[in-house]
Amino acid sequence: MMDRSRAASVDPTSTPSPNESKTDAKGLQEALHEQLFAHDEAGQSDGQTAPEPERRRLYLRRGAKIAIGLVIIAVFGWLPLRAIWEHSSVEAVLNSRLVTLRAPIGGRVAAAQRVSDQAKLEAGTVVLRVVNSRSDRTRLDDLRRQKARLENERPSLAAKLASAKAAQKDLARQATQFREGRVLQLEARIAEIQTSIEAAAARRDEASAAVERASSLAKSGNVSTVELARLTRELSVSQQTELGARKRLDAAKVELAAAQNGSFLGDSYNDRPSSVQREEEMRQRAGDLEADLARTDTEIAWLANEIIVEEVRFADLSEANITTPVAGPVWEMMTSPGEDVQAGQPLLKVLDCSGAVITANVTENVYNRLQLGDHATFEPNDGGEPISGRVVNLTGAAGAPANLAINPDALSKEPYRVTVASRDAAARACTVGRTGRVVFARHETTP
Repeated sequence: MMDRSRAASVDPTSTPSPNESKTDAKGLQEALHEQLFAHDEAGQSDGQTAPEPERRRLYLRRGAKIAIGLVIIAVFGWLPLRAIWEHSSVEAVLNSRLVTLRAPIGGRVAAAQRVSDQAKLEAGTVVLRVVNSRSDRTRLDDLRRQKARLENERPSLAAKLASAKAAQKDLARQATQFREGRVLQLEARIAEIQTSIEAAAARRDEASAAVERASSLAKSGNVSTVELARLTRELSVSQQTELGARKRLDAAKVELAAAQNGSFLGDSYNDRPSSVQREEEMRQRAGDLEADLARTDTEIAWLANEIIVEEVRFADLSEANITTPVAGPVWEMMTSPGEDVQAGQPLLKVLDCSGAVITANVTENVYNRLQLGDHATFEPNDGGEPISGRVVNLTGAAGAPANLAINPDALSKEPYRVTVASRDAAARACTVGRTGRVVFARHETTP
């Protein structure tokens, strides 16, 4: 620049006229060339007489200019060359999946703990509570009333059962006493009949002896025929009396055997006395009361279980804790304590750091060369550690997934979009929004 200024400040008589410069450009160029070379020759002659330090500074200045020029040429020449040879994205940003927590019930929001913006939450942390003070508890109240009614009826059933068992026990004792008394009575009757049989047998023997004597005396004429007939009749009566007594003995033995087995035979009553019949009726009543009491206990136990289930359901409908299913920072808080929300309304969004991805947009030429599963490397613009991954989605110009923290539509320089998934620790650090570029592995396409 200094040489050109000096060339411009030379004597105007040495330069061509304006008309000549317009008509003879070549002559003007030769004049400028002579002036420049004349200045260089003057500088060289001055340099030969200049001191050594000044010449050294002049050489250093010229070398620095040359080095700076080479660096500029290398930088501005290498970047376009690298862009031509590499398959890389136009824009890229570190992204992550979003988990939207919604209200399971309708109610009023209450804060479970203080959560600041971008606070890192652990999985299972209770962030908010939704309280519904107007939840329906009609069924729970009905179940509790039914259980209370059965619990009030149970002591009465238990008392009736105890009374029936006591009465049945008393009647059983009476029936046992009656059976034992009847057995003793029959045994005594049998003994009496046996005595009668023995007496009848004695009378029979006596009558038989008298008939034999009268028969022998009747042959000699000492006893009349009438007397013999009387004695014969008495013998027949004694024999029939003995036979009748033996029959009564057999009947008494039959009654005794039946009484010992629990059945009673007689003319004035049936096979079971009234005490036994009443004892059986009371036993049946006690069985019915015991069954009613068991049914009541079963219903009480069932109602108790139903009440527990209904209490859990009522608790779920009246209050719900909003817990984070994944570990990550809060991306967006969409509600505040004291606000009334409806069931299904989104409350907050949490970054799923385990699902970190890189979203990028590329040119059409690069997009047509990519395939699912291709290796890719994300190079941050801040010079951080590169993140490796693989191509998992090629959405092109179509709409991108909506559950990402940064919508891929925000990358608007090119319409073709690519998603790269990575499992590197740097990606799991959840530095969402970190910009850079994605370099894709080159591969030859098959014809």
